[in-house]
Amino acid sequence: MALAAAAVAAARPSPTGLPRPLCRASAHPCRPRRFRLEASLSASTPAPAPATADEGAAAGPCPVVRFDMADFTVADRVSVGLHGRSDEMIFEATVRDPSSELYGSTVVLRQLTSSQAKRRGRRALEVLKKLAHRQMMYHSYAMQVHGYVTPSKAMEEGDSPLVLVHGYHGSYSLRHWLQLSDWLPTLEATLALDEEQVRRVGDDSVGGPAVTRQLRLIRILMRDLLIGVNYLHSHGMAHTELRLENVHVSPVDKHVKVGILGNAVDFHDNDPSSSAVASNNERRKMMIAFDMRCVGFIMAKMVLRELMDSSTFQKFKSFLNKGNDPSCLREFLLPILSQNSPSGNIGLQMLDRHWGAGWNLLALLLATKSDKRISCVDALRHPFLCGPKWRISPTVNVVRWGLGSTAVRLAEDYIYGHHQRRRLAYFIELMEVLNPNSSTENWLRLLPGRWCLLYCTGRHIGLTLRQPTPRVLISDAFLTFAEAPESVDPILSLTSDIGFKIMPESDWPHDKSGTEGNLSVTTSARITPGRIYTNAEDGKESSSRITSSRYLGGKWGKAAKMKQLPASLPTASVNVDENDVDVSMSCGSTLKVKSARKVLQEVRTQTPPEMFDLSKIVCGTYIDSRLMVLRGVNGSALLFVRSNRTSDP
Repeated sequence: MALAAAAVAAARPSPTGLPRPLCRASAHPCRPRRFRLEASLSASTPAPAPATADEGAAAGPCPVVRFDMADFTVADRVSVGLHGRSDEMIFEATVRDPSSELYGSTVVLRQLTSSQAKRRGRRALEVLKKLAHRQMMYHSYAMQVHGYVTPSKAMEEGDSPLVLVHGYHGSYSLRHWLQLSDWLPTLEATLALDEEQVRRVGDDSVGGPAVTRQLRLIRILMRDLLIGVNYLHSHGMAHTELRLENVHVSPVDKHVKVGILGNAVDFHDNDPSSSAVASNNERRKMMIAFDMRCVGFIMAKMVLRELMDSSTFQKFKSFLNKGNDPSCLREFLLPILSQNSPSGNIGLQMLDRHWGAGWNLLALLLATKSDKRISCVDALRHPFLCGPKWRISPTVNVVRWGLGSTAVRLAEDYIYGHHQRRRLAYFIELMEVLNPNSSTENWLRLLPGRWCLLYCTGRHIGLTLRQPTPRVLISDAFLTFAEAPESVDPILSLTSDIGFKIMPESDWPHDKSGTEGNLSVTTSARITPGRIYTNAEDGKESSSRITSSRYLGGKWGKAAKMKQLPASLPTASVNVDENDVDVSMSCGSTLKVKSARKVLQEVRTQTPPEMFDLSKIVCGTYIDSRLMVLRGVNGSALLFVRSNRTSDP
């Protein structure tokens, strides 16, 4: 801990070259994690001159001020939220120089001892000079650096530590705020949320359920953070060190402050050559993308409190570092978020609101490819960060995401009444019309992987009314596409895995334990271009037509801005090799031949026929990084979600 390091370093020579030590640290008797600091000056030390501004600013007075240690009264304790490194010592102080504009205000003295720490400090001063012409924006959204303490002549300037003087914005960083048990009402009181304040995020009310209150607060914090980061990006700099420990909430102006810009980097070099210009553009994109990824991590921790745990967050980062698409985060995190929240996870509810807009923004912030990450300006316009009173025209991508998320939520409810089945069929068909990857090349790029069957528009046959023998419970059904080895043509290996459990016949409604088994079907398939017709009179293959005529009505049709339903849609035809099919079934216990046949028959009865007889899959009508829709020979649609369970740490 930095404060522990302060106690050890206090016995060293004075950091400013004073005859006696600047601070003496002793453990506070009531607060073991804080330290008592006592400032002392030598009687022979001359009276300090008033704080002055550095020379050299071409556009007016420079905001960097030179201080002397006599200008401060050092406090006897340090707030826990002032994050420091091992090569930093943190002190709180009050400016006591009457001639200073900061007279009577609380500041932080950050003593930087190592060469790397001093480099960060000097960089923070350089950034302050660069942003001097926009001080109002800088002070609103960044931790203000006032200046530095002038080293004493008694010590060579090169060997003395650099002491930065910067603003004090409360006792806690954003991480410490979120770790409080009553963080929500405390932060609401700190920000003084009233109807005037919440209008900043498109809302006109305060209070409400916990989910609404947290979502409103996260919108305020995220919008302030994005405005501050965008301010840096628009001035040719990237922060590069955004994390919860470096973000503070000021109780004075109610704004979020990004930390000291000691590691801020410039986008551009001074070399005017054409090659340098191209390199600068790439550097700019890369650094902006890095900052946006850090903002994504901050948002994830604010919304999903489980990620504040280091082990859970390590799984989260490992999932992304393995190259998994962040659009599949929900499927990956759902077991983690639900295991300790039987009544519902608040973070999950927030991200699921507004047709899964939160998951969409999180996926855009954490996109695997840097050029696919969303910018600050576009993030500020995202529906997740805009309240209900702001009319936001969603993009087609957001509409497409909302359709898929709504279909997934309906399928997860597992209440398949007539109304739900009609809605699901409608959403699936509208997704097919808005398919963003209709070409065969895109299908071949996105198909490889493991897909979990979520819903089928065909018949659903369960156990309750039939009560067959044996009682078989279907767990998960997966469809795996893999590139066939040593194949020149676009041929894929296709495997269907159906997990099941044979339950005891006596008390199966209450006792779901039993012998587990797996049914596997493997074959090969060739992907070729195809078409699907939306009108009954067009085309000859009636088995793969879309029959819904409700596209142009309702909010989804209006949001998609479709004026006329196309006569046909491009698809990816799946041509299965019926002569090369391998079927196998395994079970945890030994079964007789007759019993095995009954189990196989029951598994086939409860699963869609396309999952056993893969030749009945006609074509693919929708695919993106997380969802896929396949059509069967009887016209039914199978909705799949990409599964990354094999990638779990």
